[in-house]
Amino acid sequence: MTQISAPYLIYLGNTEIAQFAKTGQGLVHWRPERCLAQLRETGCQADLGLPDMTIKDAVAVGAKTLVIGTTFIGGQLPDAWIARLSEALEAGLDIAAGLHQSLASVPQLRDAAARNGRAIHDVRVSKKELPIASGKRRTGNRLLAMGTDCAVGKKYSALAIHRAMEARGMKATFRATGQTGVLIDGTGIAADAIVSDFLAGAVEQLTPAADADHWDVIEGQGSLIHPAYSGVTLGLLHGAQPNAFVVCHEVGREELSGFPGNKTGQIEEIIALTMLLGERFSPDIKCVGLCLNTSGLTEVESKAILLTLAEKHGVAACDPVRFGVNDIVQNL
Repeated sequence: MTQISAPYLIYLGNTEIAQFAKTGQGLVHWRPERCLAQLRETGCQADLGLPDMTIKDAVAVGAKTLVIGTTFIGGQLPDAWIARLSEALEAGLDIAAGLHQSLASVPQLRDAAARNGRAIHDVRVSKKELPIASGKRRTGNRLLAMGTDCAVGKKYSALAIHRAMEARGMKATFRATGQTGVLIDGTGIAADAIVSDFLAGAVEQLTPAADADHWDVIEGQGSLIHPAYSGVTLGLLHGAQPNAFVVCHEVGREELSGFPGNKTGQIEEIIALTMLLGERFSPDIKCVGLCLNTSGLTEVESKAILLTLAEKHGVAACDPVRFGVNDIVQNL
């Protein structure tokens, strides 16, 4: 399981499109205490609202890791960034990224890390030998975010539920399963980069036995009805053995994002499938809420649809961004 040292100096490079810096934005929103400063090159259009610092200045005030907080088309590392990353390693920083291209595959970076005794964190690359799943029941509580499609708010919902639990004094741990989640929390696995035979076993390791009043809140991936990504979703479900799950959905989305002609899952369909596929290893599994993205509606329309869906499915329905998730958490 990846372990990334904080605080972070977030590298934004020369990003020309501010929205590409969503990893950095997620870090600042959810873990501001881990974010020390940002480093931007000439022409960068992204701004996380952090102090601008050089590598030398950031190291002087305690930075531990330079994290790439933006992306480049194709998930590749621009050649122009290699010198800056090498500078960070030479100055005593670790480096971390969730790019498709491995930083450790770049000879200049690999050599600089070895020469200076620094770590390279490619969060999409698992460096630990993983077991196959056992399917054995374990103590503690686990909540998994399921979805009707990709990019419907599973990570955001899990983080919001975890934050609300902590605010209530509950014992809770956020468990990241995607590269951005790992960078946000500093630990976790990138489920989509694990060989399928070992995914459920990796999730069992990620969510070990715990006290009876402890909750692991697990970031979901993909969707059980997705033609491309259902495998990772099922591996998460079986490995997590959740006794609770929420269904995440974007109101108004009718087709799978990026897969035209394929319909999104229906909320009732995802509930039924999750129960059917999950109860063999989690006999007490139940849906405890709906986390809905209602950004396409007015606030009045949003409240109305939340009420309608809560009554229809018999569980709390929340928009985590607009109204929070207390209605879900208080029932746990």
